[in-house]
Amino acid sequence: MVEQSSEVVSEPDEPAVALTDTHAGRAPVEQRLAQALAALLDTGHVPVDGHFFTDLGANSLVMAQFCARIRKQPDLPSPTMKDIYRHPTIRSLAAALGATVPTDAPPAPPAPEPDPDPDPRRKRWDHLLCGTLQLLAFLGYSLVSGYVTATGYEWIATGKGLADVYLRSLLFGGVAFVALCAFPIAAKWLLVGRWRPAEFPVWSPAYLRFWLVKVLIHANPMVFLTGTPLYVLYLRALGARIGKGVTILTHSVPVCTDLLTIGAGTVIRKDSFLLGYRARAGHIQTGRITLGTDVFVGEKTVLDIDTTMGHGAQLGHSSALHRGQAVPDGEHWHGSPAEPTTTDYVRAAPADCGTARRFWFGLSTLVQLFVLYIPLAVGGLYMLFTQIPAIGKRLDPTTTALSWPELLSDALLLSLALFFGFVVLGLLALYTLPRLLGLVVRPDRTYPLYGPHYALHRATARMTNVKFFAWLFGDSSYIVFHLRGLGYDLSRVEQTGSNFGTEVQHETPLLVTVGSGTMVADGLSILNADFSSTSFRLSRVSIGPHNFLGNNIAYPAGGRTGDNCLLATKVMIPLDGEVREGVGLLGSPCFEIPRSVDRDTRFDHFRTGDTLRRRLAAKNRYNLRSMALMLFVRWLHTFWLTLFGLASVDLYGVVGHVVIAGYLAFTLVFSTAYYILVERWLASFRALRPRLCSIYEPYFWWHERLWKVPDHFLNIFNGTPFKSLVWRLLGVRIGSRVFDDGCYLTERTLTTIGDECTLNAGSKIQCHSQEDGTFKSDGTTLGARCTLGVAAHVHYGVTMGDGSVLAPDAFLMKGEEVPPNARWGGNPAVDMPETDSRAAGPGRAKPTTDAAAAAVSCGRPFDA
Repeated sequence: MVEQSSEVVSEPDEPAVALTDTHAGRAPVEQRLAQALAALLDTGHVPVDGHFFTDLGANSLVMAQFCARIRKQPDLPSPTMKDIYRHPTIRSLAAALGATVPTDAPPAPPAPEPDPDPDPRRKRWDHLLCGTLQLLAFLGYSLVSGYVTATGYEWIATGKGLADVYLRSLLFGGVAFVALCAFPIAAKWLLVGRWRPAEFPVWSPAYLRFWLVKVLIHANPMVFLTGTPLYVLYLRALGARIGKGVTILTHSVPVCTDLLTIGAGTVIRKDSFLLGYRARAGHIQTGRITLGTDVFVGEKTVLDIDTTMGHGAQLGHSSALHRGQAVPDGEHWHGSPAEPTTTDYVRAAPADCGTARRFWFGLSTLVQLFVLYIPLAVGGLYMLFTQIPAIGKRLDPTTTALSWPELLSDALLLSLALFFGFVVLGLLALYTLPRLLGLVVRPDRTYPLYGPHYALHRATARMTNVKFFAWLFGDSSYIVFHLRGLGYDLSRVEQTGSNFGTEVQHETPLLVTVGSGTMVADGLSILNADFSSTSFRLSRVSIGPHNFLGNNIAYPAGGRTGDNCLLATKVMIPLDGEVREGVGLLGSPCFEIPRSVDRDTRFDHFRTGDTLRRRLAAKNRYNLRSMALMLFVRWLHTFWLTLFGLASVDLYGVVGHVVIAGYLAFTLVFSTAYYILVERWLASFRALRPRLCSIYEPYFWWHERLWKVPDHFLNIFNGTPFKSLVWRLLGVRIGSRVFDDGCYLTERTLTTIGDECTLNAGSKIQCHSQEDGTFKSDGTTLGARCTLGVAAHVHYGVTMGDGSVLAPDAFLMKGEEVPPNARWGGNPAVDMPETDSRAAGPGRAKPTTDAAAAAVSCGRPFDA
């Protein structure tokens, strides 16, 4: 670990004149605001006409602390970061907030209702019992899977000749596929029946049934068929009411499907959330989502429970509907929470795509699946194994023993061949096949859905969005060459060593242009395909030069940004109005902010001349070592899994089919422990400390290396008590009985999470930012019983008070302080008191229907 001096913004001591004395209470608002800002800037005087950023040298972190300090004064109006950016002087801010001090203090946030089950011993027992039953369910599923797999391969092994092996593989694989698809559907109807609007506590028996159904639905192989008519049939079988001609592209599978209604001709784009449930204050709340006919739902959107979109309505990208919101017929909305707009988000002309076309596309998909992919996967794996001496000898009945040297040599050779063969052949395929497919699917042409052009487009998108290679090359100079190999037009590259992060996705890489000198953080999704309910069209997406793009941004074709823009985290890229240049954009819908602040210019000497050349060369060498280290770590993991697999074959004749189930369970535990150990070892088994440094300093290079440690294994623990245990082993300071349904933490040791917090699917706590060439990190603290909504994003230096709630899709900016029991929402997040009684949480929620009320009162959140 490389040690560097740290520099972070901290609150100075209070000024000599306290803001709360009796004279200050009668002082004008301007004077009191100026005093508070002077204390933070550690200066004696703040001119009321001085610009916060350009004249006074403040930054967003300082101004967030300023807002938090003012909110603590009950007789002062409460500014938000949006107010700060729109009114960047004391005088204009005071005028916007009100010229006089309010005579009545604003009402305090409502106190939380008493816990309906305050007995901590019962909570601990429910938590322990639920985790135990979840573990037993996993072991039982592994045992059944192992038995079926072993029986199938024994039967395939008796085949005579290649044709017989193919037919047996086709039959066994086909039956297994149908069983895997049908079992979650049957389990849902047996365990749940029909979902009803209701509320029930986590870790309860009702939650256990909910979790079982959710896990089985997500494990269904039909998830891989999103974007096809077959996926719509799957959701209908689960109870969803879906009309004709619906196109669903999101991989986020609805769970409470009986509460989902989608009218004919609706389009739902990828990375959208319409789960039919949410977690809130230790409870699961289920509710209806109703979409009319010809509705359009954009990319990276969230539809909370009890939301409605009328016929012909549209919801733009990077937007959200909060509970109780309804978009009227024919209206277009965007933003988080959504509000009316005149922008038209359906930009692909309709085409001829009727029921017959959808039928034949679904049928051809099934034929390819059963005739080609399944036999190739099942039979090919069997044929491969028979060529390995260790397995071949095991299958030979005359062989009685295997030596460990044979197992080690076979595991070494097989793991090297599989892992590095995948790397080399995968890169060759990525750099050649998409270009050939691009000769067929041309830009700016409208093609009907569910035809050969659509199939080729899907193949290109899936092939070029393999996360492994972006993970390998990202956060280094070498990502530029990788993206160019895929087909990106990167103009004249001004190499920074961090031009792109490790998470970049697109519809097609052949229609992406990024200007010179642009830097992109993680989570960029380039939307160079437009969809209607019957057609799609590819278009070039051009991102201007000298831009900086923050995290989790969806950039659509036709985005109205040009040169030298800063696009903040989760910003909604505008599709209308003038082209924005030389400014920053923040929020959804977006508004202008300063392009940069003085604090970000202190490292400019690293970015030019000989200093840049030397530092960049050193960073490239360090990144190469990081890439080699991560490849070795991944290969070593593959080697151990291969060795355990070969050893389990050796034990198969002793303990029978149980050994395969044991292998599945053991490899999960081993993989988790392995990557935990790798990450803690890279961090020298110490916690991170807050930093403010250049990306050309060795500390940042080391910090980037930590981001390359694989953590995909975390998803399997979602919704179980074991997720908190894994976080704790990774260094998170986390309390007891935390419910984590899919949260992601970027810097584990800088994160503190209190007891009984509720973290929803898609939420993220990011304890760093990288703006242009400056890296900043700080700790984030969630108090006890906090809630992060679906897809909520929390930045660094944030404190959330006990019992506070962050609404779905909210972006809580750096340095913010959320008071206890408050409800914040929006992008950027602001105080958003509860307006819908149904969203009020435990003890205050009101079911939307009489049937739901009866279900709650009887303890039945669904009909079994």
